[in-house]
Parts: sequence; C-alpha cells; structure tokens
Amino acid sequence: MTAASDSGGAQSERNSTVEPSSPAKAEGDLAGADTEPMFPEGGLQAWTTVAGAFLIQFCGFGYTTSFGVYEDFYKRDYLTESSASAISWIGSINAFIVISGGLVAGRFYDRGYFYSLIIGGSLLLSFSLFMLSLCQPQQLYQIFLAQGLGAGLGAGTTYVPSMAVVSHYFKRRRALAMTVVAAGSSLGAVVHPLMLNNTLRSRLGFGGAVRASAGLISALLLLACMLMRPRLPPPAAHPPLRPTLRRFARDGVYVLATLGMTAYLVGFYFPLFYLQLDAVTHGVRPALAFDSLVILNASSFVGRLAPGLLAQRLGVVNIILTASGCGAVLLLCMIALKTFASVVTLGVIFGFWIGVFVTLMAPLVAVLTPDMGELGLRIGVTFGVVGIAGLVGPPINGALLTAHNHWWRPALFSGVRPLPSFPLMPAPPAVRSTD
Repeated sequence: MTAASDSGGAQSERNSTVEPSSPAKAEGDLAGADTEPMFPEGGLQAWTTVAGAFLIQFCGFGYTTSFGVYEDFYKRDYLTESSASAISWIGSINAFIVISGGLVAGRFYDRGYFYSLIIGGSLLLSFSLFMLSLCQPQQLYQIFLAQGLGAGLGAGTTYVPSMAVVSHYFKRRRALAMTVVAAGSSLGAVVHPLMLNNTLRSRLGFGGAVRASAGLISALLLLACMLMRPRLPPPAAHPPLRPTLRRFARDGVYVLATLGMTAYLVGFYFPLFYLQLDAVTHGVRPALAFDSLVILNASSFVGRLAPGLLAQRLGVVNIILTASGCGAVLLLCMIALKTFASVVTLGVIFGFWIGVFVTLMAPLVAVLTPDMGELGLRIGVTFGVVGIAGLVGPPINGALLTAHNHWWRPALFSGVRPLPSFPLMPAPPAVRSTD
C-alpha cells in the first residue's frame, strides 16, 4: 500500500538532520536557519535501496493480502472443525498489526532503529512462517499464534521503515520511487497465491508447501536487508505525541475523512479473504477458482498506477469518491457470483477500483493537512485507525456467512457498509480551501 510510503517519506523529510552545503556556510549561518538536505535523486545505492524495499513489501504485505488462499484451504481441508469467522481472525489480526503497527514502528524508525527493525522483523517473519509449517490440523490456536500474531508482527515491523528509508534518496522523484516500492505488495499478492495454490494440495502437503514459501521469503528478506541503506541521520528532536493527537482530534474534516475511509475498508477485505472460497462453493472448478485472487491482485496493481495520471487533472476527492462508489456496487454484485466468468469480471473491475482507492488514501490526507510538517504523523494516525477495518471486517463476514454458506449476507453487509462513508468524505471545495 502507498499510504505508509507517503507517511514515511514525509516524516523522514521533515525530521531529517540538515546537511549544510559546505562547512563555511554552516559556520556563517548566524541566524541558525535550516538548510534543505541534498537528495541524490538516483544512483546505485538509491535504487538498490528501492529494490530492497520492494522485496520487503513483496514478502510482507504481499503475503498478508494472499490470505484468501489459506482461508479456502483451512475451511475445506485443514481446520474443518472451525468456522469461517474463527479462521478469518488469523488473517484479520495479521492485517491489523501490519497496518496499524506502522505507527509504533515509525516512531522507532525516527529514533534511528532502522536496522534493528528491518533485521528483527525479517527474522521474526521468517521464523513464524517456518513455525506455521509445523502446525497440526484442527489446531486453530497454533496457526493463529504463528501466522496471525508472529507473521503479522514481523511484517508490521518492517513495513513503514522499508518505505521511509526510500525518502532519504529522493525528493523530486519520490513519487516514482514510492510507486515502485508499493508495487512490491501487489506483485507478492499475485505470486504467493500462485505458489500456494499449486503446492498446498500437492504431494508436498501443508508443511512442505509452507516451508517452500517460507524458504523463498527468507532468501528474499536476506537479500533485502543487504540492499537497503539509510543515508540521513535520525532527527534530533521529536514532537510530543499526546498534545499533537488532541489537536488532530479537533480537526473535524480530517476526523470525518478518517472515519469514512475506515467504514469503506470494512468491506474491502471480503473479496480478498473469501473470493476463492466463494468461487469453489459455487461450483467453479478449483483449477479455475484458484486464479481468482491472482486476477484480482493483478488488476489492483494496474489500479495503483492509474491515479498518478488522473489525480492532478480530476482531483483526489473526485476520484476517491468514484472508486469507493464503484467498489460498493461491485461488493453487492458478489451476491450474483455463480460462474467463472462472473468471478473474473468482478475480480478485474473490483481489483482496479480498490487499487485506485488505496493509492489515494494518503494523498487525501495530504490535501486535508494545512501544515505539511505534520503530514507524516497525520497519515500514521489515519492508518492506525483504518487498520481497525481489517481487524473487524473479515470475522463479521465469516459470522454472517455461517456454516451453511449464505453468501448474500456478507456481500450485502460489505456492499452497504461503505454507504455511510460517502457523507463523511470531504467535498472538493473544502479540500481546496485547506490545501
């Protein structure tokens, strides 16, 4: 997701220690005015850092958004004694920690703990996935601890630092660099389902398939840790958190926009977690149903690139409202899923619009921020709240589904749920006035 990338970039830029252009200028600056740090805007180290951050996103959030494969496998094969709602808590806790945990990880990053976060998080993610391969059938608590908590903490620890470090090298080309990094999670959400669907029910079995996946992720994380290098020293001062949060809470437009995005994203996880299971239970051949998440996430990758071409001309608010409206209609259309053609159609269109929406969440906060010096913290707080949607949405959908697979219930809930978010989204004139 690009929101945390914008958060880390803005926060790093505003807090970075100033680099004077020359010793003479530093000595002669009697007024003590800050000097803008110099950004190389490229070079070998800059692009190897981008490549490392791309791999972190591929292995972290890309794996989190592939949970729909596990939801299907657990429900039909490995955790058959557990309900779909109980199983979905594994993925929802993971998603919540990855997104909301970025606020905590970002604070440690600002204090200079980049390597501790990246190396420690990578080790925890790798260890947790290997432990997942040892979990036994029908042991929900084992899988919850390994995949929900362990893997979530590992991915969440690396998510924001890997994004933020890219801002050390780019200012003018930062949007391009951040787009490349964010594409890692989309590519991961395509590759991981392909690999898992072709190994979980093979002769490798659950343990062998998860170990193969964990081995791939461990190798890529090791490479990522070797590629990334921070360039600027940590800031010398940090703004007090509590007074700043109280001031944010008095900004009505910002609060309403945050609540609106949270309300919309409660339904966002329904296709990600349940589309494959939905297709299989409606009679779509498993070989075809297994491609549903791949199609959705590949289309989401395209959707993430589109706002860069449209937002400046049409406006962030206009596009994000269009994306949320189209997404809500498509969620309601899941009631009618019965054939592979309908699964493909919904996956392609919904994936595109949700990619657009997710990409524009951080820019929406940006146009609502009167002081760009606090943009990083504002985005971090917003995503701390938005992460709650990933925590509660999938379990509620699973509870509505029940053991009898009443698919219309969660589809109706997910499609109607975004409607309250539309009046909470600010109108374009209000945004322009605060820009």
